[in-house]
Amino acid sequence: MRPDSSQGSLRERPNRSTSSGRRRRQQQPVHVHVPRFSRRWWQRRIRYYVPIIGWLPKCSASSLATDVKAGFMVACLLIPQALSYSSLTHLPPAYGLYTALVPALVYGMLGTSRHLSMGPEALVSVLTGTLVKGQLKHLYAAYSPNTPPDEAVDDFSAAVASAVALASGLCTFALGMFRFGFLDSMISESSLRGFISGAAIVVLIGQTRIVLGLPASNSVHSSPWNDLCHMLSHLGQIHAATVAVSLGSLAFLRLLRFAKRQFRSAPWLQGIPDTLVVIILATLVSWAVELGREYSVAVFGSVDGDLPRFSVPRVPAYVDSKDIVSSAITITMIGVVESVIVAREYASRNHYAVSSNRELVALGVSNIIGSAFGSYPAFGSLSRSKLNDRAKATSQLSGIVAATLVLVSLLGLLPYLYHLPLGVLAAIIVDAVVSLLSATPHAISFLFKVQAWSDLFLLLFICACSVVASVETGILLAVVISLIMVIKRSNMPRIKLLGRSTENGYEFCPIDGIAPSSGASRRQSFSSDDSEFDQLQDEPEDGSEEYDTQVQHVEGVLIVRVDESLYFANAGQLHARLNRLELYGDMRVHPSEDPRMKPTRAVVFDLIGMPDIDGSALEILLNIVREYSRRQVRVAFVRVCDSVRGRFEKSGMAHAGGEYDFNDIAAALNHLERELTISVTP
Repeated sequence: MRPDSSQGSLRERPNRSTSSGRRRRQQQPVHVHVPRFSRRWWQRRIRYYVPIIGWLPKCSASSLATDVKAGFMVACLLIPQALSYSSLTHLPPAYGLYTALVPALVYGMLGTSRHLSMGPEALVSVLTGTLVKGQLKHLYAAYSPNTPPDEAVDDFSAAVASAVALASGLCTFALGMFRFGFLDSMISESSLRGFISGAAIVVLIGQTRIVLGLPASNSVHSSPWNDLCHMLSHLGQIHAATVAVSLGSLAFLRLLRFAKRQFRSAPWLQGIPDTLVVIILATLVSWAVELGREYSVAVFGSVDGDLPRFSVPRVPAYVDSKDIVSSAITITMIGVVESVIVAREYASRNHYAVSSNRELVALGVSNIIGSAFGSYPAFGSLSRSKLNDRAKATSQLSGIVAATLVLVSLLGLLPYLYHLPLGVLAAIIVDAVVSLLSATPHAISFLFKVQAWSDLFLLLFICACSVVASVETGILLAVVISLIMVIKRSNMPRIKLLGRSTENGYEFCPIDGIAPSSGASRRQSFSSDDSEFDQLQDEPEDGSEEYDTQVQHVEGVLIVRVDESLYFANAGQLHARLNRLELYGDMRVHPSEDPRMKPTRAVVFDLIGMPDIDGSALEILLNIVREYSRRQVRVAFVRVCDSVRGRFEKSGMAHAGGEYDFNDIAAALNHLERELTISVTP
């Protein structure tokens, strides 16, 4: 019986082992290979690039109700903004609704953000209006000495706006297809804040004239500064009734916002669509007391509310295509930066992922299709996205619901807005602009506090240029200066001069760094810019012994560690920095000082931090090695990775005088000691 029992136990053990192994295999992820271009492969790709196919079947009844509610709340803000922002573009109000309709529907199907509200946006509307206003001079010149009819002006303006929407959509689509989603971080925060502040002040100047009921300037194309001077020179013509209605609407908006902040626990108050309520009340009051007829207040009037018709955008006569393209690039930069930042912000808050490149594709396609239906450039709005997040939207369905309500308002709402005072729409824009300016004082205070004088000057300079010259000048300066700063900082190769540690003769540390065994702390600087020299600190901050007792130069040998890949942009300065290290032995020594290094007999490059090198940088490096060879300076490369080693072999680096078969710095120094009459032993 015992053998049977033993055999039985032996038979059971494999079963337990097999079951536990099966459980472990079940817990591990199973990677199933899907054949390329198979039906399942296509299904995955379609769900990825057309997100609505993925999220729509997963909608539940509860999430559907939440998204419908969120869409209604967004529409209550979107519709008034669309009507208001159309005045910034010098287009009839219906075109603002077109911009809130078609692009929002397309983005709802292609966008990856659940909270980004697509449609008219204040800064983009300002840029579009600036272009339209600038091109109207060609139309007026063609009709000179007569004045073009209003219908011709509207058609011309709509054609220009649609053309720039198409160009902007193509630019955005191309950026997404070529994976340039990182460009939103290329504009510095101070440059962007300066432009936003300047553009907000420009909008404030234009809308203040409407709030005060002052006449418009006779000049078709004038700078914001000229508009401000015109407004100040006509303050004697302020229309009292218009001021009362406009400021009363603005005060009601601010009061309602203040009440919402004070009583956050009151859900009925938080759900009030303040902008829509202001429009409804102002329209009813204007109709009841007949503000337009009795008090000569400018009102909305009758507007054609037909559905948008399909028409391929074309650059109208008298318009230079280069103006359209340049404005489209400017609009794309601003729209993309704001949209991608907003999409990432709310994706992070709600724990889901968005793809910047897919967002660019979705924004581009939305504008391309929207341009064929009369819309001007549309991008994401921070204020509406914030409201969408507050309403707990769970999918892109909320944006589609909001666009559907825009369609309903387009068909039946516009006739009821006949008595709406235009000053109320201007007050709504002023309220939005004030929110844009609210972050500027904090940004200025922060930059002043941390003594970031260059950033502070940049913010104020771009803001002033946007107001005095034009909005285009401001954004052009913001982009150009930001790119120059990126290029300036990226074209300096990250190299460090190494020396021998006094505590371990086989260890090499940066001369301007910290010996690993030392407790001393130092500020490090790798900049060769003379202007930064005075900011460098040479003394240890904690009172430890002088740094020279920790790391010392190897006499006659220049040991340089490269800490990044070399390519055409950063390799150009490599030769100049090596020459400076040869003369002074430290990048922190000012060039006006006398050279303090003995003649260099050998150069050792530690390439542990250089995983790649392109053709242009390799050619520069070869020229440097050849120059050293002509001066009878030996060159050695240590810790070269396989990819760089392969390029060295193909380029003839050994023939030029560079040796690269060393695994560490000590081995290279021992080799040089045998070849040259220099002492490199510790």
